[in-house]
Amino acid sequence: MHPVERHAVEELAGALRELGLSPRTGVLLVHASLRAVGPVAGGSTGLLAALRAALGPEGTVVGYTATPENSDTSRLHAEATAGLDAAALAAYRAAMPPFDPLRTPCSPTMGRLSEELRTTPGALRSAHPQTSFAALGPLARELLEDHPPECHLGERSPVGRLYKAGAQVLMLGAPLTRCTVFHLAEYRLPQVPRKRYGCRVLGADGRPEWLRFDGVDLDDRHFPRMLETVRPRLTEVREGTVGAARAVLLPVVPAVDQATRWLADQLEG
Repeated sequence: MHPVERHAVEELAGALRELGLSPRTGVLLVHASLRAVGPVAGGSTGLLAALRAALGPEGTVVGYTATPENSDTSRLHAEATAGLDAAALAAYRAAMPPFDPLRTPCSPTMGRLSEELRTTPGALRSAHPQTSFAALGPLARELLEDHPPECHLGERSPVGRLYKAGAQVLMLGAPLTRCTVFHLAEYRLPQVPRKRYGCRVLGADGRPEWLRFDGVDLDDRHFPRMLETVRPRLTEVREGTVGAARAVLLPVVPAVDQATRWLADQLEG
C-alpha cells in the first residue's frame, strides 16, 4: 500500500490565505472537522500551525470548547440518560465529571482542533461551565474574561466580544448550522424564552457540586430554515477548499445582524 499523502502546513496556510485570511483578519473563530480536511502533517497541531501562520503573530485564534457532558440540562444528557431507571440515573449523575476550566477537556463533539487549541501553551479559556471558549493570541484575555454562567452565548460572552471585535468565523469542513455566533441573535430579541440550567462544577472546597442558574433557552433547530433566508444575504462570504474540506469564511457582524432580523420577523409573523 502507498502511504497516505498528508497536507503540509505550508500548503494549508496558503489555501487559508487564498480564502482570505491574513494579518488584517485580526480575530478568527474556527469550527473545524479535521476528518474533513484530510490527513495533515502533524495532525491537529499542524492545522493550528497553518491557521496561525495565515493570521500572523498579531492574529487571535478562538475555538469553541463546550462541555455539555457535565450539564444535566443539555440535549446530550437527555439522550445519554433516556430510558434509565432512578437508580441508574442517580449513578450516572454521580459519575458526571465536574467542570474545571484548567483541566476539563472539551467535548469530543467539538473536534480535535478545539482541544488542540485549549492545550496549546499560552492559550486561555473562558470559565463558563457549559459553553466555554479557548483563544490564543494578543486579544485572548480581552475576549474570554468574565464569562458569567447566565450568559452562555450572549453579549457578555466571548460571542458578544467577537461581534464587537469585528471578528470572522471560519467553517472548515463544518456546516453553517454549527456556527455558534448565530446564537447571539437570540439574546437580542425583546422577549426571549428562558430556562433553568444545571452544571456539575468544582466547588470552593475542591469537591463536585451542582451550579444552578437561569439563562436564555438556546435552540439551534431553526438554523437550517433560517439559513435558507440568511445565507443569500451574506454578500461578504468567501468560499473555497482547504485540504479536502469545504471552507466558508464569514464576518460575524452581518451574520448576527441578519439572524437577528430573521428571528424578529418570525416573531412578528
